Amino acid sequence: MKPEWKTFLQQRGAEWDADNTRVAHFGNPDQELALSLTGEIIADLSHRGLIAVMGEEAESFLQNMLSNDVRQVSATRSQLTSLNTPKGRMLAIMRLFWREGVYYLSLPRPLVEPTLKRLRMYVLRSKVALESAGEALVRFGLSGERAEGLLREAWGEPPVASDDVCTDGGVTVLRIHGPSPRFELYGELEPMQKLWQRLDVHAVPAGAACWELLDTLAALPEVYPETVEAFVPQMANLDRVGGVSFKKGCYPGQEVVARMHYLGKPNRRMALLRAKAAESAQPGQGVFGDDPEAAVGTVVRAAPHPDGGIVLLAVVRLPALTEGALHLGTVDGPKLVRLPLPYALEDNTA
Repeated sequence: MKPEWKTFLQQRGAEWDADNTRVAHFGNPDQELALSLTGEIIADLSHRGLIAVMGEEAESFLQNMLSNDVRQVSATRSQLTSLNTPKGRMLAIMRLFWREGVYYLSLPRPLVEPTLKRLRMYVLRSKVALESAGEALVRFGLSGERAEGLLREAWGEPPVASDDVCTDGGVTVLRIHGPSPRFELYGELEPMQKLWQRLDVHAVPAGAACWELLDTLAALPEVYPETVEAFVPQMANLDRVGGVSFKKGCYPGQEVVARMHYLGKPNRRMALLRAKAAESAQPGQGVFGDDPEAAVGTVVRAAPHPDGGIVLLAVVRLPALTEGALHLGTVDGPKLVRLPLPYALEDNTA
């Protein structure tokens, strides 16, 4: 994170978590969490890392590495995508966008260095350069029913559909999936400071947990260090949110992913769940049915809910989603109630 941006946020009341890695809140975490569902919020996204991919062969390099069709990415279009092992297991899920001649990959900050190391193994003689770009661009999110109008008034005409992109005045705006209109903004320090100040008049600054809540309710999958190599893309519904192309050429794990698509169905899918009696859940934590010896699922991500408890995404065995109760952590753990996904699954389990 740029030190100047951190100072800017602190001057506006930002308080940091114990690890000093993300904004915990701006003074009233309960109100911020509630307004993330009922009002308009702006949230710093510096806890997410960035990888910059440059060079005349950047597109072809990424096309050979990632699960989505990189040729569809442009100045007006972003996409979700994944980096997989040869066995089809996801090492990272990323949002890929293009800005001023550079491809950027947005992903959890702890995965930046492992992902860079993995990608560099395949560079060989390709005319491409990769580097961590965490301090290159300031980034924050805007969400709420009035977000589109606020952005239009403060900046310009916003992207219309999910995954669309607009750039103007040094700021790149991505529209992303969400329970209400939602945008990610990237840019240089000065224009981003000015834009934050304009939006701050009508949108409430909020901590990182609020953005995690919106990502969770949008049922967007994520890979964290605890779940590296845990899931094939379809298990985490990446194919249902436009993160997999089945028409592009080869990439690591492509045969496994394609075989599951054309010749069978995943025996696990990601579900949206609510635990009213739980205070937290961690990626990689088990989800249990009635067998104390074997988990039937794995937590993908989780966030506190303003009405109490938590909401979470978990990859769960399909039979367990319809047979008996689910519990977090152990068979005696907090009960999990299934919520509807915001998109359909091809096997009608949503």
